[in-house]
Amino acid sequence: MQKFSSSGADLYIRVADTELDEKRNVKVIVSVIVIIGTITIICIYLSCRCWMTKQRARVRREKILEVPLFERGNVHPNFSDANMLGNNVNQVKLEEQQLINFEKLVTATNNFHEANKLGQGGFGSVYRGKLPEGQEIAVKRLSRASAQGLEEFLNEVMVISNVQHRNLVRLLGCCTEGDEKMLVYEYLPNKSLDAFLFDPVKRDSLTWRRRFSIIEGIARGLLYLHRDSRFRIIHRDLKASNILLDEDMNPKISDFGMARIFQAKQDKANTVRIAGTYGYMSPEYAMEGIFSEKSDVFSFGVLLLEIISGIKSAGFCHDEQSLSLLGYAWKLWNGDIMEAFIDGRISEECYQEEILRCIHVGLLCVQELAKDRPSISIVVSMLCSEIAHLPSPKPPAYSERQITIDTESSRRQNLCSVNQVTVTNVHGR
Repeated sequence: MQKFSSSGADLYIRVADTELDEKRNVKVIVSVIVIIGTITIICIYLSCRCWMTKQRARVRREKILEVPLFERGNVHPNFSDANMLGNNVNQVKLEEQQLINFEKLVTATNNFHEANKLGQGGFGSVYRGKLPEGQEIAVKRLSRASAQGLEEFLNEVMVISNVQHRNLVRLLGCCTEGDEKMLVYEYLPNKSLDAFLFDPVKRDSLTWRRRFSIIEGIARGLLYLHRDSRFRIIHRDLKASNILLDEDMNPKISDFGMARIFQAKQDKANTVRIAGTYGYMSPEYAMEGIFSEKSDVFSFGVLLLEIISGIKSAGFCHDEQSLSLLGYAWKLWNGDIMEAFIDGRISEECYQEEILRCIHVGLLCVQELAKDRPSISIVVSMLCSEIAHLPSPKPPAYSERQITIDTESSRRQNLCSVNQVTVTNVHGR
């Protein structure tokens, strides 16, 4: 080798690999490992976060969408609604129902526009809507200020999802996004029975044949709930506004928010939470909280008498000597002048015998004692004349005005304790 005093030529020497410095290769390897590891950790983190988000959403949805079936144990003498929703119960998930997107319902109802509002009840408002595929629907939206809440919402879904009958309204799906709770039903263009029955113009279209068809349809729907469905169901709120009419005026029982499921051998139950509509409630339910199939039969009897007379039971004031529509019917029955009870729009039709028979059945249904009332299966046979001879009815509930103004005022004077604190409200237990 030669050493130059100034810059010289490059000299390339081939040596063994083991003689080179390995530090640079180590840096490259470490850098590659760090980069790959970082990417792997980021991917794992994102996957875990996505999985945890889905899990939280699933758990939250399950908490919202779980619907408790009622206990199927023996009826306890102090059986209450709280016990009906106890811990040892079966669970039914709303996931079995079609969950409809909230935005889809907003679009279908034009943002729940007032023009699409069909009516309003204790649950909330009902709106008419039209899905993109063209199907018309009725959306029942739970109001935040509703007297009925989550329990009634879940109860209605659970009950109606387990029954299918031509005389029961059909549930298409539900929506439970955020604070929204909505039920989506088939749309029935003729709305409810009370819109026809108590309207002075519309009820002209209710001929006797049509009225009898409605009576028979309601009875068969009730028979299905009590006897033929998978579960024995007590409706507890049967009334004219809860009977919907389709385009052919076929009746469909609706509003199962207060319905209760009975086991096969269960006859009755007690509740401290009495909910229903006065005028349709049986005396044992209104006074003692006891309900059974016979409670529904009583409500059906009131409804039957309303359909025949065209008179609303609630707020009845047709006769000063009668406390209720039932008392008025009983008075005319005893006086053998039942023709005066029949709506004038059907009184001239040639079906007097059939109409009087239906009044007879109605009075049998509203007898004061539950044990005296026929079951709904017997009621259907009576209406169809399969039972030729009907027993004589006993006095109905709420048939006489037992409290006069004088006795009421004297009663108020006696409602004082020794410490002069007045009792302002007295509730039957």
